Amino acid sequence: MDKPMDVLRDFPVRKSKKQKEQFRAAVRSYAESLGYTYQEEPGSFSSRNVVLGDPEQAEILITAHYDTCAHLPFPNLITPCNLLLFLLYQLLLVVVLLAVVFGVSIGLGILLQSPMAGIAGYYLLLIALVWFMLCGPANRNNANDNTSGVVTVLETAAGLPPDLRDKVCFVLFDLEEAGLVGSSSYRKRHRKAIGRQWMFNLDCVGDGDEILLFPSKAIKKNGAMTDWLRAFCPPAGKKTLTVRDRGFAFYPSDQAGFPLGVGVAALHRSSWAGLYLGRIHTNRDTVLEEANVRLLRDYLLRIIENTHRKDTNYDTL
Repeated sequence: MDKPMDVLRDFPVRKSKKQKEQFRAAVRSYAESLGYTYQEEPGSFSSRNVVLGDPEQAEILITAHYDTCAHLPFPNLITPCNLLLFLLYQLLLVVVLLAVVFGVSIGLGILLQSPMAGIAGYYLLLIALVWFMLCGPANRNNANDNTSGVVTVLETAAGLPPDLRDKVCFVLFDLEEAGLVGSSSYRKRHRKAIGRQWMFNLDCVGDGDEILLFPSKAIKKNGAMTDWLRAFCPPAGKKTLTVRDRGFAFYPSDQAGFPLGVGVAALHRSSWAGLYLGRIHTNRDTVLEEANVRLLRDYLLRIIENTHRKDTNYDTL
C-alpha cells in the first residue's frame, strides 16, 4: 500500500480471516512508514481492531469499520432523516422474507407429508436466513460500504502533521456488519477514555453530494459543541457538509454508544424519500468519490488543529 486509495484496488474484500490479516499487515506497514504506533486489539467473536496512536491519551478518535458486508439480493436502504420511510422499508423486508420462509416450509411439510417437518424447516430456514445476511458470501463491490471510510481514515492520518498526532487516535473496527461487535469491544476496553473524547465515525462517505454529521444526543444538547462542529464545515461547491442537529436523525453505525460520537455519511436526495443511502450490500456499490474523501480529510484536519489550540473553549464559542 503506497497510498490510501490502494485499498480499493488491492484489498477490495475484507471478510475472511486471511483477507483481514493481509489488509491489516498492509495498514501496519503503511502506518509505521508514517511514524504511527500500530496496535491490534482483540475483541469478541475473534474480532481485531486496528489502532493507530494512543487510545487513552487521545482527545479525538477518527474511526471506520473495515470488515466487508455480505452480498444481498436487495439494497440496505437507509433514510436517516425520514423515520416513517425507514420503518416501512424495514417492515417490508421482514414481511417479504418471512413470507418466503413460511411458503418454503409449508411446501416442505406438504412434500414430506409431515407438519412437524414443515415447522422444523421454518425455524431452520429462519436461522439460515439470518446467518446468510450476516455471514454469507462477501459483497465484492463495497466501494462505499465501507472502503470509503477506511480510505478517509488513512488519508486523514497521512495528512496530519507529526506535531498534532499526540492527541489523535485512528481506529478501524472489525465486525461492524455482524452487529457493531468491534466498536462494542473497543468501548469496553477504553470505557473511561471515551467519555471525554470526540469520536468521528466514517461509514459510507464515498457516494453522495450531501455529507451529513450525525452528533450524539449529548452533543446536540450542547449548542456550543454543535456550533464547534459547524464552524469548520468548508464551502464545497456542489457538495455540502452539514450538521444534523435538528429534527429526527438516526444513523445506525459504530458511533452508537460513544458519548461524544458523530456519525458521518454521504447521502443522495430524492423528491419522495428525502435524504437516503442506497446501493450498499449489493453489486451496485461501486462509487467512491475522491472529492468526498478530500473534503472530509480537510474538515477533520481543521477540527484536529483547532482542538489542539490552548484557547479552545466550547462553552464560550
